[in-house]
Amino acid sequence: MRKCIFLDRDGNINVEKDYLYRVEDFEFEPGALEAIKIFKDLGYLVAVVTNQSGVARGYYTEEDVQNLHKYLEKKSREAGGNIDAFYYCPHHPEKGIGEYKKDCDCRKPGPGMFLKAQKELDIDFDRSLVVGDKLSDVKAGENLGMRGVLVRTGHGKKEEIKAEETTEIYDSLYDFALKFKEEHMNH
Repeated sequence: MRKCIFLDRDGNINVEKDYLYRVEDFEFEPGALEAIKIFKDLGYLVAVVTNQSGVARGYYTEEDVQNLHKYLEKKSREAGGNIDAFYYCPHHPEKGIGEYKKDCDCRKPGPGMFLKAQKELDIDFDRSLVVGDKLSDVKAGENLGMRGVLVRTGHGKKEEIKAEETTEIYDSLYDFALKFKEEHMNH
């Protein structure tokens, strides 16, 4: 079984913008691409897990999400990293339209996207982590036995106030990646 770092997308890899779907509006958080490279160099799979209720609300399509992910993958490759898989939840229990209006198990903190990744990529949750700017990301990971990390970018500063004392918190994905690399060198 393999170890994986699950990354929330908006507010973690890229600058938080409401209902982002256009490549031209996509802006990386400083150091995010370097962070992905560090995780890959340490032998981890990298999977993006993102709630995309903008699809449910009719603001953009699943194709828009996929195009944005192709761009993100290309950019991470150019920076010497790589993203192994993308998972997104297009549903919303109240605000969804048509088939997208449903109470699913893939919307974080639900386990759906993680379980799908586990099946497809043969992931060992005990050796895996989840990093995001919302406590729902951290909780989603911890519920499955993973290490959860909160970053202060995106919604992180607001979320930090509600965090438990035991929650691991870093300034950014890059900041965490540097610390994580250090941990590995000391083992």
